[in-house]
Amino acid sequence: MEISDKLLCLFSADVREEDDSYVVEVPRREVETGSIEPGDTYRVALISQSDGEPAAVEETETTSESTEGPQPPVEPGEMRYVEIEDIGKQGDGIARVERGYVIIVPGGEVGERVKIEVTEVKSNFAVGEIVEEDF
Repeated sequence: MEISDKLLCLFSADVREEDDSYVVEVPRREVETGSIEPGDTYRVALISQSDGEPAAVEETETTSESTEGPQPPVEPGEMRYVEIEDIGKQGDGIARVERGYVIIVPGGEVGERVKIEVTEVKSNFAVGEIVEEDF
């Protein structure tokens, strides 16, 4: 599956029945962080889950980088607004961005929304330092 460079946000949500239609709610943080705007129209892609685990997503690249696999969606020095979703085994905050990519945020607390500076980037995770709390 190819993922567009135009991807604005990625989140998990339940589909619920409401009157004569079905609804997928967009988390408030996606609007508040400026990724999307209320009232605008967006294309939505749904990826199935099995046994509670996200389906594997393969990204295909058309450049020579395709032999290396998908590139991380962040770069060192980049500023990001994230929400801490979990705490890792070492006690650090865990945030997820595009395609479920993990950013480890030392000192982050679950539910906290923070502005971070990405300090280190690896193929499957990054590390970010908090520069502003509760944006």
